[in-house]
Amino acid sequence: MHLSLLFIIFIRQYHLSKGAEIINKDYLPYNPKLIELAKQLRNNSTLAEVLLWNELKNRKLKGYRFIRQKPIGNYIVDFFCKELFLAIEIDGSTHHDKGEEDIKRQEELEKLGIKFLRFNDKDVKNNISDVVQSIAEWIEREES
Repeated sequence: MHLSLLFIIFIRQYHLSKGAEIINKDYLPYNPKLIELAKQLRNNSTLAEVLLWNELKNRKLKGYRFIRQKPIGNYIVDFFCKELFLAIEIDGSTHHDKGEEDIKRQEELEKLGIKFLRFNDKDVKNNISDVVQSIAEWIEREES
């Protein structure tokens, strides 16, 4: 790896650790150690994640590209759209008793300019059409 690229990565990680805002929509810093975990999470998705992914993949939702289990900074978000700078999180069985941790995580990622939509696992499983409609309406508001 080229030395200047290593320096840029170091500076970005330093700024992230200091809480600085780095908003570069062409590059989002991430911890390379999370790549393998993200792959494992994609291969072991919850039912709610699978249901929502079926609605988001292949640019089905208003033509936007979403990806699953995206490492950003020192975290992994469930779904991410780079064009919208939007993270979608499903809170459920894996999020029990993680409320404060989720808030801290979200605040840190919002410093990068990322916007969040959060849905309850049960809502995704029991009412996927309303969840998709909520996302579509959010996108429409962003586009206008």
